[in-house]
Amino acid sequence: MTDEEFIRISSYLKQRYGINMTQKKVIVNGRLENYIRHNGWGNYNEYMNAVENDASGSLERELLNLLTTNYTYFMREFEHFEFFKKNVLPWIKQKEGRTKDVRVWCGAASTGEEPYMIAMVLQDFFGLEAASWDTKVLATDISVQVLQQAMTGSYSDDKLKSIPEHWKKKFFMKSPNGEIYQVKPELKNEVIFRQFNLMDPFPFKRKMHTIFLRNVMIYFDEKTKIELLRKVYDLLEPGGYLFIGMTESLDRNAVPFRMIQPSIFKKEGGIS
Repeated sequence: MTDEEFIRISSYLKQRYGINMTQKKVIVNGRLENYIRHNGWGNYNEYMNAVENDASGSLERELLNLLTTNYTYFMREFEHFEFFKKNVLPWIKQKEGRTKDVRVWCGAASTGEEPYMIAMVLQDFFGLEAASWDTKVLATDISVQVLQQAMTGSYSDDKLKSIPEHWKKKFFMKSPNGEIYQVKPELKNEVIFRQFNLMDPFPFKRKMHTIFLRNVMIYFDEKTKIELLRKVYDLLEPGGYLFIGMTESLDRNAVPFRMIQPSIFKKEGGIS
């Protein structure tokens, strides 16, 4: 991969999706080299010509799938879910006692573990009252491929090893051979999966109570990250919460969130 080819690919990803790969030439080359060779392109420029001229968008989607890491698992950074249940949901329940409308967005759904976890916590918290509340979780991702996997709701036994046994029984069905667990329809119906590019204007008609945007901003440079966080701030209800990855940071001089604890932030206003 020449420097010119790398700049072309990294600039394309930055302009279209905000993804910053400028220091990751080795990774880009490693993930694309065999794919390009096996599919008959002579070089990276031939491949990018095909990507840019593909009206179906399938080559662009495949490029995203190859270059973005979708690593996730159930119970990841579980402290967030504990805080969500103990602090955020009581606030929402008090605030929306009349409308019974819970608005939660998972902005990096990947293969579905995180939004299904959020849905499990919601069902656990509301219990018998859940039927009278709108507890559906909006789950978006840039990658159609991982969303298709998420929508199947099928996970290997090792993926669920850290989930409490009573949650396994309540929310999953085990296959006859015991190697695959399937999300039960009643939980699957609580998650709405959609493809969405975080760089696009937000189309949401109503503000969110909680936004999970965990482990996705590592792909963005500081300017892009600040622009995204400002949109997220505007989308939150006063008093609403933002969860980011535990290894991520947020510039509170640029976006006026109040830090509750590292990786958990609050938009001021509303009832406490």
